[in-house]
Amino acid sequence: MSESIVEKQTDLQGLSTAILLPSVSLFGEPAELYADEAGPLTSVVGIGLFQRTVLTLQRAGIRQLMVLVGPEEDQLRQALGKGSRVTIPVRWLPIREFPLDDPRTWDTLAAEIRGFCLLSGVQGVFASPLIESLRHEVQEGQAIVVARADNARSRPSSRSSLRLKVQAGRLLSITSKGDDAALVATDLVVLPAGFMSSAGHVEVETGTVPIRRWLERAAVDGHVRVLSTETNPSHWYQNVRDASDVKVAERKLFNSLKGEFEGFVDRFFNRKVSHWFTRLFLAAGFSPNVITVLATLVGLVAAASFGVGTYSAGIIAALLFQLAAIIDCCDGEVARLTFTESPFGAWLDITMDNVVHMAIFAGIAVGSYLRMAGSDGAWIPLALGSSAVLGNGLSFWLVTRAQKIKSSNGWKTPTQAAWSDFMLKNVASRDFSVVVLIFAVIGKLDWFLGMAAMGSVVFSLLMLWVIRPSARIRV
Repeated sequence: MSESIVEKQTDLQGLSTAILLPSVSLFGEPAELYADEAGPLTSVVGIGLFQRTVLTLQRAGIRQLMVLVGPEEDQLRQALGKGSRVTIPVRWLPIREFPLDDPRTWDTLAAEIRGFCLLSGVQGVFASPLIESLRHEVQEGQAIVVARADNARSRPSSRSSLRLKVQAGRLLSITSKGDDAALVATDLVVLPAGFMSSAGHVEVETGTVPIRRWLERAAVDGHVRVLSTETNPSHWYQNVRDASDVKVAERKLFNSLKGEFEGFVDRFFNRKVSHWFTRLFLAAGFSPNVITVLATLVGLVAAASFGVGTYSAGIIAALLFQLAAIIDCCDGEVARLTFTESPFGAWLDITMDNVVHMAIFAGIAVGSYLRMAGSDGAWIPLALGSSAVLGNGLSFWLVTRAQKIKSSNGWKTPTQAAWSDFMLKNVASRDFSVVVLIFAVIGKLDWFLGMAAMGSVVFSLLMLWVIRPSARIRV
């Protein structure tokens, strides 16, 4: 056995390390339970289970990975090596050299871990907030087991998962027998490094992991906590054993998607429709930035249509603008689903959104001017349009500054934070696309222009008031 397996990272404290076991179950269940139609390379929304597990852990703050890998090592390396999305160190430990049932393997690993370690299988899809919660809840000398309700779809009893008997959040026992009142263990366990050392040696079957025995012994002293995924909707976990599980996991992934600033229409309409477009874009291989450009082009066509000035053109333009708002949801969805978020992509998205909004205001202003051409008040739409465009530009700058203040130094007072979140989530959203459509239907787009001119100015003044106490903070 090699003297050094991973580079010691003395700065990695708390829960910063994860050990992946793609070949076996954490709890030593029979291999046939995990050999259905799904495996480590099974694709879920275009990404294999193993790669998705790695990327989810990375997103959640895990800073180094160790993979206890079997004969599928070459395939997993190849799958993980595609692209540059994995930025944390990954160490490959072949189980032929580091047997799972050998105490020396776990002694070596324990010596390389600072604080706690997350042990994970790869036969499931889970939310990154679940891992973030585990990282914040670690306590000295305490293990954590992630559990879920038994919501399996009428599986045969021979394939049922291990049950956890729990009392007051503490593990009492682990059983293979069905119990409707018990929670089901997932392949996510947090262990203090000391649990894996020689002091924790126990007898296990050949080729299996001693995790179950460690937990059972620690549970006697009340040193094992159970975190149920049922307590928080954002802490979901989905087993993936067959094709039907893949569909459930994909549905949960889509349902977990949410932008930073969303209004009522976004939550209850745009997101519902955008999921269909997102699936099409994923199938076509579109990148998030390409989708951003596509949404921008549709929005600019809508603005040009508003500039025609006729009633029918206004309806078509409003529908195109609504379509642009729906497509605009997709770039972020694709980025989060494929782990391709980037600072440039975020900047491009918000910048193009504001370009479209200003073009829409300008287009409505031109269309209203053409309808009123020759009358004494024909100049009014142009004045209102200019005010709306300038107000939107100022709002964009203030919103950008507010985001920088929040991400760098934070707000000086809770009142500032509350007002900023309220305005960004409820005012700075795509919901006004529906308002534009309503005014287009009733033939009063000039009324909307007046509201936009006034609203953009009022929003700018309010945002200026919100950020003023923190305006001297360097961002």
